[in-house]
Amino acid sequence: MVCVGRLELSIFFVTFGTNPAPLMLKTLNIKNYALIDSAEIEFDSGLNIITGETGAGKTILIDALNLVLGDRASTEIIRKGAEKAVVEAVFGIIANKKVRAFLDQHELEGTEDVILRREISSKGQTRCFVNDTPVSAAQLKEIGNYLVDLHGQHEHQSLLRKETHIDLLDDFGGLEGLVVEYRKSYDALNQYFHDYDALRQKERLLKERRDLYEFQIKEIDAVNPQPGEESTLEAELRILENSEKLFAMTTQLYQILYEGEGAVFDQLVKARNQLEDLAGIDKLFEEAKGECNSAVAIVDELTKLIQSYNAKIEFNPERLEQIRERLGQLTLLKKKYGGSIDSIIAQREQLKKEFAIAENFEGTLRTLETEIEQERRRCSAAAQRLSTKRHELTASICKAVVAELAKLGIQNARFDIAVDNRVIEKTKANQEWKRAFVKLGKDFYEATPQGIDFVEFHLSTNVGEDLKPLVKVASGGEVSRIMLALKSILAKSDRLPSLVFDEIDVGISGRVAQAVGKSLKNLSQFHQIVAITHLPQIASLADTHFIVEKTESHGRTTSQMRKLTDEECIKEVAKLMSGEEITEAGLEGARELMGLK
Repeated sequence: MVCVGRLELSIFFVTFGTNPAPLMLKTLNIKNYALIDSAEIEFDSGLNIITGETGAGKTILIDALNLVLGDRASTEIIRKGAEKAVVEAVFGIIANKKVRAFLDQHELEGTEDVILRREISSKGQTRCFVNDTPVSAAQLKEIGNYLVDLHGQHEHQSLLRKETHIDLLDDFGGLEGLVVEYRKSYDALNQYFHDYDALRQKERLLKERRDLYEFQIKEIDAVNPQPGEESTLEAELRILENSEKLFAMTTQLYQILYEGEGAVFDQLVKARNQLEDLAGIDKLFEEAKGECNSAVAIVDELTKLIQSYNAKIEFNPERLEQIRERLGQLTLLKKKYGGSIDSIIAQREQLKKEFAIAENFEGTLRTLETEIEQERRRCSAAAQRLSTKRHELTASICKAVVAELAKLGIQNARFDIAVDNRVIEKTKANQEWKRAFVKLGKDFYEATPQGIDFVEFHLSTNVGEDLKPLVKVASGGEVSRIMLALKSILAKSDRLPSLVFDEIDVGISGRVAQAVGKSLKNLSQFHQIVAITHLPQIASLADTHFIVEKTESHGRTTSQMRKLTDEECIKEVAKLMSGEEITEAGLEGARELMGLK
């Protein structure tokens, strides 16, 4: 049962793509959330439509989705009488790189699906899970940003986070290859800078400890421990210390097995001969005769081994003393430097490196500075190629966005993409240029892991108004339609997350509503779309149609959401067109709007 609240229009916009969907919201499970007792909503591919009377509570669906994406939680949302509220969303991610990278980074298992779950207890405790593994709310919000982009009065709005504009620009141009090339060089240069800073910080310490390093190296080299030496010497020591015992015991054993009176070997030979006689009479003893032969052979081999070992036993007090002395040296070395012989050898190598740096500190710095300059040239070249491509893209993208916005009812719009670069001022007071990643000509530039470009979308929707940053001037409905315009241009891209559009139809009807519906329908060829709407122009285009129906039972209000049959879809569109009283003329109009005539 589902109970949802008032919302003029909300569009759950979920990337679907070609078969199979690269990113898709499969199910939304809600338990004990506000007026919802229990709801399991399964979404289909194509264009899903949800309709219902005003006041039915459709907003709760979006609020619940917001919760599972990491938004702030309150105990007020827990259904009366329940101990906790639970919201779970299942996404099909297939090969989405950003989501896969997040799962790998946080060591979270994931196959073709990722499951987000949020639990809020009546005591105020909140728990977050990704694929049944506990995570922080911040981590849930991070992966939520990759999966869903909510539009309207919500936080998950990529267009209202200007740091995402550069990603959208790169998606338009298919610049992923250039971005990866630049990032590889950027990361390498960043490591060089880190190494350089670490070396500078160690400069005084290295020089102070130079003599100590030299002494420690010589001390270790004087003993010259070898890998595995200690265990080999200890084994040899045990043998030499017990040489008399070994000689006595092997001599005695040789007597028992072979040379003494009633030796095992002689007894086995007698037994074998008797078994041969028995086998000549009864074949039943053939197997026993063979086993006895094997025993004779085994004892013979064992005897030879013991005799050989006995003959090689060495009584060597001088060697014994050498081993004890050597083990003593190794023990002292371990006491002084700690750990095992292997760790001492590793420490010696590290001391050698530190000493070499201390011995030739300036030379090491110069080498590192040369490597930095070489990598900076590579990074700069990659940054320039990337920046050039971005600047080339802006005009065509702006023109396409303005054309799409006109179709969606935002006439006289102007759209601009500002791609700025920031030169680092080179003065005595400002030494940041020395750590700059990019140098073009004589100028050093500010750089991020995405390049030297700082990208921001600008918009003007009224004649005579100046272009201003999109994040400051766009209304909720405008932001939704702008993202719809951008998404229309990016229709075949699978890099954007699931999108939720809110208030996209505020102030629109007629031709513009048809244009919005047509745009959504076109996108549904590539992306799964779920739309909560009251407009018949949009509802008539549904591939799958759900209805939210509000009911009262035992003094409590609930609603249920169910999938409509084809005939019910026609009646629902007719109701949206003409009101509660459905006439035959209304049904005919609905069929015509749905393209069924």
